[in-house]
Amino acid sequence: MSLLDVGKLAIVTLTPTLVGAAVVYAPKLCARIAARWPDRTEREPRPLGPPIEQLAADLRRLLRLHDELTRSAHVAMLAHRLWAVEAAIAARAVEAAQALDVPHRAPGKPGELTRGELIALLHRLADAGLVLPATIGHFTRHGRL
Repeated sequence: MSLLDVGKLAIVTLTPTLVGAAVVYAPKLCARIAARWPDRTEREPRPLGPPIEQLAADLRRLLRLHDELTRSAHVAMLAHRLWAVEAAIAARAVEAAQALDVPHRAPGKPGELTRGELIALLHRLADAGLVLPATIGHFTRHGRL
């Protein structure tokens, strides 16, 4: 058997395997190439967070809940829940400030805004046109958020 015959035998033996592998792996390879291919069409700008209407509605709901908790007779037992609501208010207020381009200090971690900073931020948001309840300054005495 010559070297040419061995080469022909190898081609005949490997061809079905190579065709089968191409059928199986070609779509995956094409999908990966297409995913990395730069998209030349212009895309519409996407918002970074939820719509401002949803942020405003969430802030109003959280501020009403906070007001109800502070007026409750059992505030000492609800302190943890009150602080959790204040942290949620602070998170939504920061998102709303980013959406409205209102100057604010971005906290490094949740709950880092002080009571005074949060009240000032809520007032700046109201001044920027966000409709919030009239009483937005009733927070815990220790200023923990």
